[in-house]
Amino acid sequence: MEIKANEGKNINITVDGVEYMRIPCKTKLIMKEDDLGEVLDEYTKEIRQPGDMIFVSEKIVAITQGRAFPISEMNPSWLAKFLVKFVYKSPHGIGISSPYTMQLALEDVGLPRIFLGCLAAAVTKPFGVRGAFYKVCGYRARAIDGPADGVIPPYNGYAKMAPDKPHKVAQEMKEKLGNEVVIIDANDLGANILGKSSKSLDDKFLCALFRDNPLCQNSQQTPIAVVRKA
Repeated sequence: MEIKANEGKNINITVDGVEYMRIPCKTKLIMKEDDLGEVLDEYTKEIRQPGDMIFVSEKIVAITQGRAFPISEMNPSWLAKFLVKFVYKSPHGIGISSPYTMQLALEDVGLPRIFLGCLAAAVTKPFGVRGAFYKVCGYRARAIDGPADGVIPPYNGYAKMAPDKPHKVAQEMKEKLGNEVVIIDANDLGANILGKSSKSLDDKFLCALFRDNPLCQNSQQTPIAVVRKA
């Protein structure tokens, strides 16, 4: 199988003086009906070796769990429409700045925690501090995403929740594949580890491996990477 970096990205990266390869695995369009374990096995079996780590985009985990929804079938509440007026709109992603994604946050995170997050953001914003909302609301809010230009159809018209029980999913995938598995939420701003198959894996190290967001999940369709020492 040809090893090729996504456009503008690199296969290799150096972390703590050691060089690693991040091999992108191009897949078919992943849908709700797909089995995550079968997908990971099919698209890594020609590449993976003992000792490799398998990095998986949180997006396809959420999709296979049925946690992505076409916005045409959603009906955001008045509260969701009201709360988005106070959300910082980042140029790097929708987050919960859409009524559709805010509605998912209300359903998955819960109103009390969303309210506390909004309060924390309101208190810290005058001091130039950003991110307080997500620190309070956690990964379930941080990993929510919505429709955007450049996202491969039909997901350019979808809103999605964070994956459910990502650590458990990673452990189950390790049992199936025999490799350590990491579920990651990465973009051009950085990376967050949502799930990992072993507690001994260091989050800071794992994030450093993906600090340049090498996967790319739009037209590239590479939501999986095999990682090993170069």
